[in-house]
Amino acid sequence: MNNDNAALSVSEAARKQIIIRTSVIGILANVLLAAAKATIGFAANSIAVILDAVNNLSDAMSSVITILGAKLAGKAPDKAHPLGYGRVEYLSAMIVSGLVLYAGITSAVESVKKIIEPETADYSTLSLVVIALAVLVKVALGRYVKAQGEAANSGALIASGADASFDAILSLSVLASALLFLFTGVSLEAYVGAVISVFIIKSGIDMMKETLDDILGVRMDADLSRKIKGLLDEEPEVRGAYDLVLHNYGPDMNLGSVHLELPDTMTVAEMDRLTRRLERKVMDATGVFLVGIGVYSHNTGNGEAAKMQENVRGIVMAHDWALQFHGFYVEPERKALRFYVVMSFDNDHKEGVRILTEEISAAYPGYTVLVAPDVDISD
Repeated sequence: MNNDNAALSVSEAARKQIIIRTSVIGILANVLLAAAKATIGFAANSIAVILDAVNNLSDAMSSVITILGAKLAGKAPDKAHPLGYGRVEYLSAMIVSGLVLYAGITSAVESVKKIIEPETADYSTLSLVVIALAVLVKVALGRYVKAQGEAANSGALIASGADASFDAILSLSVLASALLFLFTGVSLEAYVGAVISVFIIKSGIDMMKETLDDILGVRMDADLSRKIKGLLDEEPEVRGAYDLVLHNYGPDMNLGSVHLELPDTMTVAEMDRLTRRLERKVMDATGVFLVGIGVYSHNTGNGEAAKMQENVRGIVMAHDWALQFHGFYVEPERKALRFYVVMSFDNDHKEGVRILTEEISAAYPGYTVLVAPDVDISD
């Protein structure tokens, strides 16, 4: 194993250790809180406290799933899955968000039942102290888990941390309703439970949506896209970097492809040296491995070709749905020209190709015009 692969393995091992350690802490804390709250809830006949205990228990289950997800995601690549099992973490994050959603819906149903058929709770001083301590524990746990999730780039941990913060609000609301009942005799715990349930449900939906985006694939981060293209454009031979695409196979596992516009005088050997250098450069700076580098040929030594390119660019970019023009090349001896155009998503690409082909053919009669549409993938 070379030094780069060794460093990568150490980093991945450290990440896995963070996820497992944090999840174990979450399990222990939530099991203890669930046991304490369940005892208090049944003793005080409080539906709000009992539901709070159930919510803590679901958090413990979430942490177990997070650990299993990290273990499976850390499996070495094999013949069946040559790019590894990193995406398993997205599935575990989806399950966590499902548990949060389930806990919210269950809380809402039970709270509504208690609104319809109210029961009087009987809080003791000890129960109030325990609930207050639970609020503090959940606040601290939420911040800790979220911070560790961001450090390890773990969507499941970040989701668990956000859920813990919501739990702190839930416990605080339960405490407030208990104090209100003791001082005024007005019982609002069922109503408070119903309101908080709505926030928990929303949190579960938001977590699920974010994880679904990771699974489906979303537009890459604009700053990362610009950084990679900037690194490529720094090379004197590169006239432009286009069509950058990232394929994500789990946290910190990104494979990319890109097209470079290069002089038509470069030899294959020169291109080979350039692409190998760029692969290492981008990998070192961003962690993205460029598995594919395509080439657009740029006309050199032909002043007429440069004039044609600017004229065609003007025709193309006159349309508001044309976002970018690149990859232009003309072969005067064959009377052929070709280029790529990035079109907006709200435009019919086939119709756009037809319009541009007609306009450019009219400007250069006798030429074969090949317009290739590109998707607006990255900034």
